[in-house]
Amino acid sequence: MKKWIAGLAMSFGMVAGAQAIGLPDFTDLVERQGASVVNITTTQEKGAIAHPRVPNMPKDEMFEFFKRFKMPESEQRSMPPKRGQGSGFIISSDGYILTNTHVIDSVDEVTVKLNDKREFTAKVIGSDDRTDIALLKIDASNLPKVTIGEPSRLKVGEWVLAIGAPFGFENSATAGIVSAKGRALPDENYVPFIQTDVAVNPGNSGGPLFNLRGEVVGVNSQIISRSGGYMGLSFAIPIDVAMDVARQIRDSGKVNRGRLGVLIQEVTADLADTFGMRDPRGALVSEVEPGGPADKAGLKPSDIILKFDGRDVPNSIELPRMVGATAPGTRSTLGVWRKGKMHEISIIVGEMPQDKLAGESPKKRVANKAGLVVSKLTADQKRDLKVDSGVIVEEATGAAGRAGLRPDDIIVSVDGDPVNSAEELSSRLNDNDRKNFALLVKRGDGSLYVPLRLTR
Repeated sequence: MKKWIAGLAMSFGMVAGAQAIGLPDFTDLVERQGASVVNITTTQEKGAIAHPRVPNMPKDEMFEFFKRFKMPESEQRSMPPKRGQGSGFIISSDGYILTNTHVIDSVDEVTVKLNDKREFTAKVIGSDDRTDIALLKIDASNLPKVTIGEPSRLKVGEWVLAIGAPFGFENSATAGIVSAKGRALPDENYVPFIQTDVAVNPGNSGGPLFNLRGEVVGVNSQIISRSGGYMGLSFAIPIDVAMDVARQIRDSGKVNRGRLGVLIQEVTADLADTFGMRDPRGALVSEVEPGGPADKAGLKPSDIILKFDGRDVPNSIELPRMVGATAPGTRSTLGVWRKGKMHEISIIVGEMPQDKLAGESPKKRVANKAGLVVSKLTADQKRDLKVDSGVIVEEATGAAGRAGLRPDDIIVSVDGDPVNSAEELSSRLNDNDRKNFALLVKRGDGSLYVPLRLTR
């Protein structure tokens, strides 16, 4: 029995020793690269009115409670500026920094803190919603910059390291392995995410993911979690995707992407059998946009795109990435399976509409004198809401917030005069002879008049 225990202990020691020998030492990497990682702090001037919380009362019920009983203005208090945190890293010694769009979106000020404790107010050069990449610039020189790696060389199981500021704890290092490559996430068609089990938490967003050679291979961007914190599933944007976006933002102020003008879906085993294919692959065209690039090229519903410019299209997820990376106006070739035969179709790639100009400041539109930010209703929205006029409230602060207006309210008219744009609304409220206005508001299934009082 003793011999068996001794042998087991020896075997365990050998295994443990083998594992210990194989574990990487990250100390040199952190020392060399830590100075190129920055902490980002953002400030958003909300200016909204915050009522005291009522324990165990749902938010909507609490709002109605205070609106009904009209708490005096003196008992209300202004919300302090909203502050956020994230991470970033220096990509050029003259002060260009990469981070995530969601870190700096809709904020008023971005502050960058370096490893040596210096702080700078950063300029947002531009951002791209589709990849969640933003480019910042600080007025500094001779800064330590990262070395850019090649995500294509990453292997599943390879060790990687993240440096960032989780929950505001600056220059925190966490390590793990690459869990998978080329992951697709819901509503994220243009990024082949790197999945890792590196501990990433709020504040890590926008920070670098390093390989063991000290090269940046990704930008930490998202987690999947039921708690809001790390649960073993972290996702990074490949650095080659991020750098291409940064280059376009820096050079032209926007990101150009190609498009075909089709709706596609995955080819299942049953669909492959139905269309006479031996195995499920490619992207099945379910709809062709009239007048779009695909329509002009002769693409039809039920076509299955198997190749794009000579490259295999393994599934429907890969096609948008391939096309998106192609410059608009490029003449490309599609390999299409149609009625049991392969066809080659020439197509001129179109341009993806811009959600938001990359060079625009991420700051939202300025509120009018009542503290309202509104947008026009589309014809479809007016039809669905059964209104002939109106603007939708995006933000309500100041006098509008005190009056009880809130996002998603529809302002139909002011003193009986219909409004259809932000300009019309501002014009109605700019009557210097008046302080009080009656706004007809559609909220949910009902309508109500909201008295708005302005101070002149």
